[in-house]
Amino acid sequence: MIKKLTESNREECLKFVKTKPAENLFLIGDIEAFGFDSDVQELWGDFSDDGQLRAVLLRYQDNYIVYAPKEFDIDSIAEIIDADSRPNKMLSGISSIVEQVVEKLSRKPVETRNLFYAKCEELRQLDVPNIEIELVQLDDIPRLVEHQKQIFDTRAERAESIKRNMEIGAERGYFIADGDRIVSSAMTSAENSVSAMVVAVGTLPGYEKRGYASAIMTRLCQDLLREGKFLCLFYDNPAAGTIYKRIGFVDIGMWDMNKF
Repeated sequence: MIKKLTESNREECLKFVKTKPAENLFLIGDIEAFGFDSDVQELWGDFSDDGQLRAVLLRYQDNYIVYAPKEFDIDSIAEIIDADSRPNKMLSGISSIVEQVVEKLSRKPVETRNLFYAKCEELRQLDVPNIEIELVQLDDIPRLVEHQKQIFDTRAERAESIKRNMEIGAERGYFIADGDRIVSSAMTSAENSVSAMVVAVGTLPGYEKRGYASAIMTRLCQDLLREGKFLCLFYDNPAAGTIYKRIGFVDIGMWDMNKF
């Protein structure tokens, strides 16, 4: 049975998704940040005949995420997504779960991206360079964004997003500088009470193969693991995952991102 979740379901819902803190990083983060009564977010639960929660569907703005560790009411979950006529909606989640829902949708996605999904619960000892690694402060954001523009498809408005998320504890960043210029960096995203996503790991051309990325990732992971948080990340090809696996990340499956 599918029903809309409310604040009265908070404890039950969080207990359910926190059994897999890495797999449910976005669900946990959105529930903790926006709750059940937000204009930008809705949650539904699928309950078994004996009243046990067996699946959760979350909509944050145009983005849907579904989680169900075992059997669930696939048809009803698909009906909720089908009923949303917004043209730019997304459906994401662990591939083995999302694929079941996509099969039942009357309107199929126009694009599907499959990413490797990995988590880190324990670091391996690495021989990394002894170099100063700094924690990003609010004053560092403009030059961090300038650094990211040279590596990623980063827009100017990203600066305001980083500032907002740092202030609420949903992001943090680490960097190595050459003078005033940031040459290597890594960040967290969707950080919550039990897990965080690693994003934007990048080193400027001309500074590669010096161990900077490994050093920054090691520092980032050390800090968050000490706080009792799992680290998660996506990567899109096996070669890209090599550095992460050396540090201690292990694959936990594939993650699908479906665009409509």
